[in-house]
Amino acid sequence: MRFLDLGVILIYLVAITWFGAQFRTAQKSLKDYFLGGRSAPWWAISLSIISAETSTLTIVGTPALSFSGNLGFLQLIFGYLLARIVISVLLLPHYFRGDMYTAYELMRRRFGERTRRMAALIFLVTRSLAEGVRVFAIAIVVSIVLDVPEVPSILLIVALTLFYTFEGGMAAVIWTDVIQMALYVAGAIVSFFVILHNIPGGWPHVVAVAAPAGKFHVFDFDFRFSMQYFARTYTFWAGLLGGCFLTTASHGTDQLIVQRLLSARDESQSRAALLASWLVIFFQFSLFLLIGIALSVYYSEAHLPAPAKTDRIYPQFVWQHLPPGVAGLVIAAIVAAAMANLSAALNSLASTTVMDFLRPLARSTAAGDDARFLREARWATVAWAVVLVAIGITARHWGSVLESGLSIASVTLGLLLGIFLLGVLTSRVGQNAASFGVAVGLAAILYVRWLTPIAWTWWVLIGSITTFAAGYFASWWERGSGSAPGT
Repeated sequence: MRFLDLGVILIYLVAITWFGAQFRTAQKSLKDYFLGGRSAPWWAISLSIISAETSTLTIVGTPALSFSGNLGFLQLIFGYLLARIVISVLLLPHYFRGDMYTAYELMRRRFGERTRRMAALIFLVTRSLAEGVRVFAIAIVVSIVLDVPEVPSILLIVALTLFYTFEGGMAAVIWTDVIQMALYVAGAIVSFFVILHNIPGGWPHVVAVAAPAGKFHVFDFDFRFSMQYFARTYTFWAGLLGGCFLTTASHGTDQLIVQRLLSARDESQSRAALLASWLVIFFQFSLFLLIGIALSVYYSEAHLPAPAKTDRIYPQFVWQHLPPGVAGLVIAAIVAAAMANLSAALNSLASTTVMDFLRPLARSTAAGDDARFLREARWATVAWAVVLVAIGITARHWGSVLESGLSIASVTLGLLLGIFLLGVLTSRVGQNAASFGVAVGLAAILYVRWLTPIAWTWWVLIGSITTFAAGYFASWWERGSGSAPGT
């Protein structure tokens, strides 16, 4: 063990936990705890969105994709931009009409309490499963550094993150995100140049070796309408359309991101934060993919065997090959990304639990009850931390961390997006028709997931369209039977 590196990591963990806990004194109401008092500037919210969107899955999983493949993953990022425009036009205006704490309050206004709870439940299941994979991703890193099993690593990171999230709420989440995002991007830039320094000839040599091998290939415009085409994960149309639907669902209906958008002072600040985040997202993914390509050249030139699990390729290189102190900084940066995302997930899961389930069931919701709900919010945060630990331990057997996390979310995000589109694009669809649409959408996506070779990049699009179409057509029978919309 290199004690300088371990010292850097330890100092970081203590400092960020202490910093996040300092926001406790500002947590006097649910608005403070769940929305940071709507006082954060747009640029801080933008950086927080990026931290939530990328996490350790990006840092650990993205270099692994280009190490064994090419830059095709970037095709999804163009879909991410299109989605941000759609959300800005279609959903943000609805979120800033009235005082909303969660995305699912919009569903209550449009359809009723039952649809709100159904949408919130879909989020809770999806987010907890996807976040469990992210918890395991950081366990990979910590287990490499400390040379300990993955389960203690999971417990350590969750415990530290829980402490400052429990204390500081959304304000702690946003401002620790800003620090942690800056740290892990800086760490990635440092590690990229260190890798190039270890390759004779540097970047020109990487290009000379990787270009003929097709490593810099980005776009796949080939389109043949066949099952074989839809089984391919990274194509232009899968990226543009699949990435658009995936991000519209995750950023427009998933409380993890919507909670940040609702934390802005007004709609214009929220829109600025959302659109600006894409520029950094594009830079981030490009950087980590280039790191993977540089690592593939380095391993090939040095005749080194790749790890059995390519998800370990980047953190293992950092720990084994970077100079003392620098390695500790980069590993701390990777841990930073994990804690940033985990804190956001805990707060969003707690906010949905309290605002969409516990508070509506309360006999009284007077302003004086805020203190009671604030206590419940903190203990809901603890409960979800326990759930994520259990899922993280189970996720060790689920394969590639990046694609596992994205594919899990893709199963149910389409259902959420379908409901939201029914709510904002139609006026005739009622609660019963919307519920029917979700049931049909779920059946369709389960069939696609288990009985077809269709790649996960298409799942949100399929789930959204099926849910919307089934709900819309069911509304004609709902009207015919005399049921009014919203009943």
